[in-house]
Amino acid sequence: MTTAVEHTLLNVDFCGVKFINPFILASAPPTTTGEMIMRAFDEGWGGAIIKTLVPEGEVVRNVAPRLASLPYGKQRMAVLENVELTTDRGVKVWLKEIGQIKRRHPRRVVIGSIMAAGPAKKDWQELTRRVQDAGADMIECNLGCPHGMPERGMGSVCSQDAEITKHITQWVKDVARVPVIIKLTPNITDIKVTARAAQAGGADAISAINTVAGLAGVDLDTLVPLPSVKGLSTYGGLSGPGVKPIALRAVCEIFKSTNCLISGIGGIGTWRDAAEFILLGSTTVQVCTAVMHWGYRIIHDLCDGLSNYMEEHSFASIADMVGLAARKITMHESLSREYRLVSAIDRDLCIGCGLCHVACRDSAYQAIEWDPKRREPSVDEEACVGCGLCSHVCPVDGCVALKESKVPLKKKR
Repeated sequence: MTTAVEHTLLNVDFCGVKFINPFILASAPPTTTGEMIMRAFDEGWGGAIIKTLVPEGEVVRNVAPRLASLPYGKQRMAVLENVELTTDRGVKVWLKEIGQIKRRHPRRVVIGSIMAAGPAKKDWQELTRRVQDAGADMIECNLGCPHGMPERGMGSVCSQDAEITKHITQWVKDVARVPVIIKLTPNITDIKVTARAAQAGGADAISAINTVAGLAGVDLDTLVPLPSVKGLSTYGGLSGPGVKPIALRAVCEIFKSTNCLISGIGGIGTWRDAAEFILLGSTTVQVCTAVMHWGYRIIHDLCDGLSNYMEEHSFASIADMVGLAARKITMHESLSREYRLVSAIDRDLCIGCGLCHVACRDSAYQAIEWDPKRREPSVDEEACVGCGLCSHVCPVDGCVALKESKVPLKKKR
């Protein structure tokens, strides 16, 4: 019997490598050891990217604590800050474990993540040879880590420079016998520039985004930024639902500006998130923070949800979905100025909280009137510009919607 994680609709060809589903564990804490990856594959993940390897001799010593999170309402870890470095396990240990994983799970995809200094051609090529000889199906070059490694000439400093990105890609491609993915940082003015550089260097695919450089917050009692490591802190890499909009934009821009396949990353925690990334250009998607929160078993919900969505919308394959929404992204000046919408409030659903009135009064166009006796809002269609703020602040799903209107807009003096 075929399980949800192996549903034929979810099968993906990514750079010539066959995946049973598009869901990949990102190179991060959930792939710290080979044993962990094998447990994830037992649950049904299509692929996994090992914790990033660095050249032998590079000392990796992590700190404690290394995580800080930003909750939002009832949402735990809406943003997660991580200052963990690359793997602190030896290259030889990982090479042995890559072979063990492939023997136990020959149909699962193991991707070797590597990182070296920008100018270190020899290190990039040696790591490539060793990882592919150990049995890795693909290689991901980590050019995006925003903390710890840039001080050594590694990580995000590499993909903040188009020439360095191109050279590293060329060096790796010169010796690689397996497909090469270039992982880019979002901490740059225009990610299209480095994406095109990766393509020029011969990249088979691009993964985006790596974590966003940031700071989770400050402990107001100790006055120390978080995470506090013996009274000091540093900037870290932000992940989780809060970075998803940044990631979606990056994926769409890469899709529209290069011919490379894309592995989307950044805030993916549900099948809906995955579908959005695919519709904006991703062929595979990588997950990290959601697994750190809920564990490997979320793969079942991800696969069930995505396959059901595909059946309902008559998609025969992931390939049929890739980039469909990206084609509808245009420049601001190309958006219609004639399309007129106004707010419409469903009185049967309205709970009389007044949030729509307050938001419109203090932050929009004063188009929602309020009856204090009946605790009831009403829309002045002549004043409403259809900005949609009221529909976003309303706590009741479906209570406030936008509708087309022929009522002329009353211009304010």
